[in-house]
Amino acid sequence: MTTFLKGHGTENDFVIIPDPENAIELPPAAVAALCDRRAGIGGDGVLHVVRSAAHPEARHLADEAEWFMDYRNGDGSIAEMCGNGVRVFARYLQYAGHVGEGDLAVATRGGVKKVHIDKEGLVTVGMGRATLPEGDVTVTVDDRSWPARNVNMGNPHAVAFVADLEHAGRLLDPPPFAPAEAYPQGVNVEFVVDRGPGHVAMRVHERGSGETRSCGTGACAVAVATARRDAVDPTVTGTPVTYEIDVPGGRLTITERPDGEIEMTGPAVIVAQGEIDTDWFAAIETVNP
Repeated sequence: MTTFLKGHGTENDFVIIPDPENAIELPPAAVAALCDRRAGIGGDGVLHVVRSAAHPEARHLADEAEWFMDYRNGDGSIAEMCGNGVRVFARYLQYAGHVGEGDLAVATRGGVKKVHIDKEGLVTVGMGRATLPEGDVTVTVDDRSWPARNVNMGNPHAVAFVADLEHAGRLLDPPPFAPAEAYPQGVNVEFVVDRGPGHVAMRVHERGSGETRSCGTGACAVAVATARRDAVDPTVTGTPVTYEIDVPGGRLTITERPDGEIEMTGPAVIVAQGEIDTDWFAAIETVNP
């Protein structure tokens, strides 16, 4: 039997597979089957918990971070980073007794992330700096198109400000974007409306997962895009800026500091623990979407 856990951060939910020595094979079909909400456990992605020293992609980070978040999207594809996933990953490490309250480091494909678990159960993740690639981008839903801000948080985002979140449509399929060369590997698309000073709401299509209830890197991208739209740049003013970001699954607090570093704070919950049937897991060969 293979142990699994289920957790979520603002309802961005994950199947957690503890595997310290990197002994479990996780081909894309297996990941997609685990994330299937009808025939599997159900989740937006898989958090494969591995010691950095045991994973070929993270061995060079082992001196900085003991644990590596080998993150997979719900369709089985590999992603560089997942902000909500890092919070849930840290909560799992605490739940399993590997870490306590306070500071820790988590290795990801997007680099080592600094994490803080506070006494109230909120988890803060240092998300790194955003980059703002040049060039105009447009996203389209049905017969509507909007200009979008190109923001990279270790993974790519297109942030569009809209009058009504319903304009984003169903978000089951990736919203078309142009030019195609802006995002050769696909993109996460955020649709944003204003709620008040320092307060916005968003919906998101995550590449490889469809619409999700929350996206941590997306919330960071939205905060940066909103600040620049509001003519605010902490790296210029020397004053941090904070936005409350409402997502369908709750609220995240995003702060951009004068050094450009971005911090995300929000809840992370472990919901359940169980075992995956060995025969079912071994029999997975193909997955129907």
